Amino acid sequence: MTHKNLTIKEIAQRSGVSISTVSRVLNNSPSVSNEKREKIQAVIHENDYQPSMVARSMVSKRTHTLAIIAPDINNPYFTDLISEIELIANQSNYSILLFNTMSAGNRKVETKDSIEISVFKSILEKQVDGIFILGGDIDKEDLSESYLTALNHLNSIIPVVVIGQYQNGVNCHFIDRNLKYGVTLITQHLLSLGYRDIGFIGGEPKIKITTERVKAFKEILSLYSSVNEETIILNDYYAKDGYQAIKLLIEKNILPKALVAMNDQVALGAFRALNDYHLSCPEDIAIVSCDAFPDADFQTPRITNVNQHNHDLAQVALTTLLFYLDTTEILPENMSQHLPELVIRESCGSKNIGGLKL
Repeated sequence: MTHKNLTIKEIAQRSGVSISTVSRVLNNSPSVSNEKREKIQAVIHENDYQPSMVARSMVSKRTHTLAIIAPDINNPYFTDLISEIELIANQSNYSILLFNTMSAGNRKVETKDSIEISVFKSILEKQVDGIFILGGDIDKEDLSESYLTALNHLNSIIPVVVIGQYQNGVNCHFIDRNLKYGVTLITQHLLSLGYRDIGFIGGEPKIKITTERVKAFKEILSLYSSVNEETIILNDYYAKDGYQAIKLLIEKNILPKALVAMNDQVALGAFRALNDYHLSCPEDIAIVSCDAFPDADFQTPRITNVNQHNHDLAQVALTTLLFYLDTTEILPENMSQHLPELVIRESCGSKNIGGLKL
């Protein structure tokens, strides 16, 4: 038996709910009670309802498109996180519009004004439903008034979720990565292996992720040893920065027994520099990383690092954004929690390593 393809209004009438409630169910929104959801889905199933994307967007006033703003898509951290967000968004019938501001990395564009402010204006013209911000200007310790004003204006029109550290004066919702916990884990691991002469390399100064990680590193190290400021080299987040840091430490003859690198890329650059100076890791120096990137198991040596679980981070971020698309209520606190995980491999010199899982 064939059925007439119902309108959303007719589904609402047969289910005894409002049109907006039907729209939320069709958009996979979590903010609908199980009882109402079951009633609506029963009507949909009985009538073989096939929703029109055009009609759905007209009723819900949604385009089912989300924007991601990232400062450098060549950075493996952003590449991996964007991929995870897109994968999970697609499962919820959302497509992704990516804006690469090129405000970081080798292709960094130097401008007098914030590139991101221009991007905010472009996004408003695209009529997206929600926005993710992954780093960039939002990570700076000192935000300009013009950026702050533009971001808060954007958030007043379209919900914005920032995957990064909280900033005073910003009205967006933040998904904080537990930076202190991750650095503490990795530094404690080196200390447990007997290392006391430990340095830190990588990370751009005056960026919150750098400041918070270095602070946590100093706090845990000072409990068991002394902090040598000379072996803390802050430059940037890429392989060349790990290389330059090792070169500087060797030339100044202050290479420590172990190093905490900002991320796997910095560690990779450090490995190359050690090789060029006829040294090796972990025989001459142990190196670990605060941030796991894909393929750490295929480097030489395999990198001991902290897995930030980007899939979980993306899931929390998307759930948060969809929540704010449907309500102005405060998000339950436990929805924003996730914990990094220490992964022990060869570069730390430990005999107790997980090895390669195939």
